[in-house]
Parts: sequence; structure tokens; C-alpha cells
Amino acid sequence: MNTARLVKPQFSVLTKDQVEQVHDYSLNILASTGVKVDSKRVLEIFSRSKGVTIGEDHRVFLERELVEWAIQATPPAVDVFDRRGDFAFRLGEDRARFGMGVTTLFFQDALTDELSAFTRQHMMLSVRLGDALPQYDVISTIGIIQDYPPEKADLYAVLEMAANTTKPLVVLISNEKLFTHGLDLLETLCGDFGSRPFVIPYFNPITPLVLNEATTEKMLETIGRGLPLIFSNYGMAGMSTPITAAGTLALLNAELLAGLVLTQLARQGTQVILGSLPAFFEMKTMEGFFDPHSILVDLACAEMMAHYHIPHMGTSGSGAGWGPDLLASGMFWMNHLTSAMDKVGLVPFVGSTFSSKAFSPAVAVYAHDVIGMARRFAAGFPLDAEWVGLEEIAMAGPGGNFLTADLTLKRYRDAYYTSTVTPRLTLERWKELRQPKVGQYVREYAQRLMAEHHPPDDHDELIGRGEEFIRKQRVESGGSRRRHSKITGG
Repeated sequence: MNTARLVKPQFSVLTKDQVEQVHDYSLNILASTGVKVDSKRVLEIFSRSKGVTIGEDHRVFLERELVEWAIQATPPAVDVFDRRGDFAFRLGEDRARFGMGVTTLFFQDALTDELSAFTRQHMMLSVRLGDALPQYDVISTIGIIQDYPPEKADLYAVLEMAANTTKPLVVLISNEKLFTHGLDLLETLCGDFGSRPFVIPYFNPITPLVLNEATTEKMLETIGRGLPLIFSNYGMAGMSTPITAAGTLALLNAELLAGLVLTQLARQGTQVILGSLPAFFEMKTMEGFFDPHSILVDLACAEMMAHYHIPHMGTSGSGAGWGPDLLASGMFWMNHLTSAMDKVGLVPFVGSTFSSKAFSPAVAVYAHDVIGMARRFAAGFPLDAEWVGLEEIAMAGPGGNFLTADLTLKRYRDAYYTSTVTPRLTLERWKELRQPKVGQYVREYAQRLMAEHHPPDDHDELIGRGEEFIRKQRVESGGSRRRHSKITGG
């Protein structure tokens, strides 16, 4: 197939001049407003670098030349592997990659939509669901386990993720004292995975413009182990970022660049994935929510990262619905279609409802279908002569058909998208089935996958070894062991 003849939809947000404008705004923020740094060790790393001024209240100001150096020092792509060490995909030089999960507090029943506190059993079932759905490239931490003590809950969450899928993992650990224990657990189960990373830790600063101690210490631990990391900020327009999309984009981009500088000063060449979750703040309900401008800012962020040649992580459009409903579907379509068409890299947090407080297996199944259709649309179609079939058109002639044409027989199975969830029903068949609802197919399919999908063959072994590891852990404020000797700080 001649790729030059590929008919492919094109989409972009920023012009070249606008990219430069956003970059200049962000550099101005870093040089004149600066970022606050809470960690003494991080302040020491900054203090040893040229292009840094440290002012009162631990405020760090970064000069243009240092930021430009960090951009150039960052690898343009991140190779991601699965748990067994096989290559999965390359962020930065690949299509948009989607992941399921969002660290919710509640589990929403697939059949009834009833909410319950997220448990270890829910984590097991949800990870198996994500493992069964091929459009999900990664599994992110799906919920915060609440039926185990907080000093061990995150470890059981990590264990269930590793044991119930071989897909790459995006790991969020809510208890900061458990972060190093979590990485130790994964190394105990899977060996030293630094050279073929299947685990990508995820970190947030405090917006606006605070590199807080808990976040940066975990970043340094990750860098010391040679792992790639996601540095992503969550902004709520009108509360933690300016109310305008332009101000939000400039501020969030500045924060990302500040985090980038820290990673490269800690160890030059660290693999970093940058991105934003731009939301709005509803003053009546005191909650964040996504708006069409959230999607625009996300796409603009993706184009900024493409300009910097840095892998990108974007928002997922999740959290808008109350279940697998019209509210959720509209935001999923807007987000997933534009993500598939533009320069978005990783979209790791699909499947939540109620402002990301609950995980819905039915929503995750519905979004999986949307992702499949969005990817098909974004892939386009070839216009080569063999795909046109002029000879077949001539043979069929006026009034003919193509039912037995060679091209039909050859391409029939992949000529169009076929849902794994909902059948194509004629009106007559729909009436025969007593007018079923699409949502019921989605719910039942999600429930069936969770009940029937088998875990990896080494599931029982990993669970046994992992539980033994967790039983032996003593959680202390300093963490289990530190590897910061690998960090140069220069």
C-alpha cells in the first residue's frame, strides 16, 4: 500500500506561530513567577545548576536556556513493554494509546449501576476486564482498595494489577509511604524491569506552580530505578488555573516544563511523558468537570509536546456520565475521536463516572467500542488502484453487483467496523427480541467478561509470592529502600 495515497483525516489546533507564543508565555511564567519547591533535596539539585535563581519561600526561577536544554536532553520516545518483556508500543512515534482506570473510590455495578466502596475483588475483576478488551493498551490503577488497611491497601492493588494482566501498567499509589514498597513488590514478582519497562509511575504537581515534596521524592525514586515516568498536571479553570483556555494552557505548560527540568537535572536522559488534565471548576457543586474547551486544551498540549519532541499523555473524557449514558457517550466521542486524529500520545484514564469518583465496567466496555471506531476513522483508507478495483467495476457494469467480486471476498471481514458488544439488528429482529436496549447488551457483556475472562497462567504463583512479600513489609516514613545514588543532580 502506498502511504502517499492514503486518505486520512487531518486535524490540528495550533499554528506554528501559536506554538511559539504558548512556549514564550510559559517561559515568562517560569522566569518571572517561578515554581515553589518543598523538598530540600530538590532545592539542592536546582541550586547546583546554572540558569536557576532561588528566591524567598523556596521559589525557583528558571531561565530560558535551562528549559531549552532540558527539552533537548529528553528522549523523544519511550519504548513500553508488557509484563513478560515483549515490546508493546512506542510512545512519541505511534498512534494514540488508551488505558483503562482512574483511581476511583467507588465501584459501579455493571448491571444495576449501584455504587459500593472499591474493594480488592473489584480490582481483580476490573483488571481482568481491561485485559480482555483489546482496544486498551495499558491498565492504570483502577481504584483505591478500601477493604484493607491503608498501610497495605496500595500494595494489594499493585499485586492484583500485576497478577491479572500482562499489559503495561500505569501505577498511581495514593499512600506516599507505600510507593517504594510498590516498586519493590513489582521487582520481586517480575525481576528488574528497568531495561524493559512495563510499569510507568504517574505523578502530579500541585497546581498552580508547586513541586510538592511528596511528588518530587517519588519522582526521584523512579528516576533512580531507571524507569520512565508520567508527569501530568490537573488544572481546574477558574480555581487552580485562569478561567480562560489560553491562560490555562500557558500555566499548565509552564508546570510541565518545570517538572521536565527537574527530571533532566536529576539524571540527564530520563524518559518522561508529559501532559495535562484540563478541567473546569463548578462552584455550585465544588467539583471539576470536562468541557469542550478541556478537549481543546488537551489537544493543544499534545501539539506542544510534539513541538518539543516529548511523548504526551492526555485526558480521557471520562467522568462526565452517571453510568453508560448519553452524558458519557458524548464526551467519549469528542475526546477519543480527536485524540485518535491529533498528536495525542497516551490516554490512560478511561472508565469513570461521577467526576471520576466511581469506576463503571459498563462505561469501560462502551468506551472500548468508541475507541475502536475512532481509530478506524483516524486510520483513513488507501486510494491505490488495487483498492479501487476498476476492473471489477467494469465487470459488474451498470445494474450489477459486487457480492462475489474478488475484492469483496478478500476484504469482507475487515471492510467495516464490527462491534464485539452490540449486534446489528433489523427492525423485525429487534421486535422479536422484545425491543432490547443497547445499554443492556453493554452491561451484560461487561459482566460476562469479568466473570469468564481467565487471568494469566502465572496468576496463582504471583498472588502467593506477592501476599508473602506484603506480609513481611513494615511501612515507615522513609520507605523501604532508596536508590537515589543513581541520581546525578548535576
